[in-house]
Amino acid sequence: MLNADYIVGLVDGEGSFTFHVKDPETGRRVKRRAKAEPRFYLKLVEKDKEVLDGLKAYFGCGNVYFQKDTRPNHQNCYRYEVAGRDDLRKTIIPFFLKHRLQFPSKRNDFEIFRKLMKMVAAGVHLTDSGLREMRELQKKMH
Repeated sequence: MLNADYIVGLVDGEGSFTFHVKDPETGRRVKRRAKAEPRFYLKLVEKDKEVLDGLKAYFGCGNVYFQKDTRPNHQNCYRYEVAGRDDLRKTIIPFFLKHRLQFPSKRNDFEIFRKLMKMVAAGVHLTDSGLREMRELQKKMH
């Protein structure tokens, strides 16, 4: 069974907090569904899929996806991903506020991720100037 300490260690080593922010300068030429796309994910080799299934069960949100990798010397993988804003806001962020990440670089990414999520909640992503501000902040992530 997974516990909070195990999850923190796993995310420190294998997890990512990412945020795609649409570039307002190219946004009209490039089709993309959303202006701001947050993601929390972990990717593990195929034989470790049960750990990702355990994360999904622990958090009660997200999905596990198969990722085929055709590059030489690489294995097929599975990815646990949470992209729903409500799930990120109500489950993932509170978990990592309560259970602190240990790696400074991962903590930094999480804090920026959190700030970007607050900006989305405030509607900052709905203006070109807001998108520019968010893109500058996003560039500081690992």
